[in-house]
Amino acid sequence: MAQINLLPWRAERRAALQRQFLVVLAGMAILGGLIVLLADRYVSAQVAHQNGRNDYLKQHIAELDRQVKEISELEKRRAELLERMEIIQGLQGTRPVIVRIFDETVRTLPDGAFFQSMTRNDKLVQVKGKAESNNRVSSLMRRLDSSQWFTEPNLTSVSAAPDFGEQGSNFELSFKITTPDEDKEK
Repeated sequence: MAQINLLPWRAERRAALQRQFLVVLAGMAILGGLIVLLADRYVSAQVAHQNGRNDYLKQHIAELDRQVKEISELEKRRAELLERMEIIQGLQGTRPVIVRIFDETVRTLPDGAFFQSMTRNDKLVQVKGKAESNNRVSSLMRRLDSSQWFTEPNLTSVSAAPDFGEQGSNFELSFKITTPDEDKEK
């Protein structure tokens, strides 16, 4: 039988397989590096795209916040204007009422009684005055009570006023203002 030495062939084959393995390994490393590089580029592009979208949204959100602030300022101004309008309408509506109150005050004041001061706090009127006698004060109280424009007359004090006559007296009283329309509503 012939002797064949396969060792050099095996060594060459092993060296060829090793070179092939190293070439495939290098190719795979390069391919892996390229895949990682492409994946990094892709992810970076996606992140940049998302950052662009986020910036776009931030710009629009800032614009909407500015518009909301402007709207809230406009609503505040509108509320202030409506409040002013209501006050003006209230004043316009009650303008003739004060004339009626003064007219009714003159009508309820009997002869021989005089007001020295009147102060009004919302619907409460406080009066200081002088009268020739206590009967004049009583007459004033009755007239205030029967008036359509005044309610709840309350005599606070009566004191002698000799400088206004023998039976002269100083008086203090209060009453509330009402309108005939308010009484009908109640």
